[in-house]
Amino acid sequence: MIQRYWSRLLHPPVDGPAATLLIRLMAGGVFFWEGILKFVYVNQGVGRFAKLGIPFPLATAPFVGWLEIIGGLLLMLGLGTRLVAIPFVIEMLVAMLSTKPRLFLGTLPLPPPPAPPQLGIWAVLHEIRSEYAQLMSCLFLLLSGPGPRSLDAAYLAPREAAVDGRGGPASWREPRRALGRR
Repeated sequence: MIQRYWSRLLHPPVDGPAATLLIRLMAGGVFFWEGILKFVYVNQGVGRFAKLGIPFPLATAPFVGWLEIIGGLLLMLGLGTRLVAIPFVIEMLVAMLSTKPRLFLGTLPLPPPPAPPQLGIWAVLHEIRSEYAQLMSCLFLLLSGPGPRSLDAAYLAPREAAVDGRGGPASWREPRRALGRR
């Protein structure tokens, strides 16, 4: 059973819509630049983690920053998409649970939002939009795979061609098909 799940993670379906590329570019791009910001501005990395009470902020902030930079690039390229989506789903859940309940209650140690609503359910719903979009994008990629225009597809196409008995790497025989083009 575990082997089946592991196989599904390592061999995702790559026959989904080509527009999956847009979801990967959006989610990967946001993670990539947010990871860079954790190193450029202390208040976005170590300072923010310390204010929120996240354990070991001097270690966790750079770890999360590098995860976002490398994972964001991998998502944009479509390489290891399902594997990368898992820690990003966890990260978004932690981000939501570490800030939004305290925003609802008005006890968040960070500055309040610049404009009303500043606390309560409407503040939470307004401020959670970015994390929610990232979470849903990563769940989509985890469930549907990277799509045909990905390095995963280019890598898996030759292997599946050999397994299917079609002979030769499909990416060499039919490069347009391997890239999701007809």
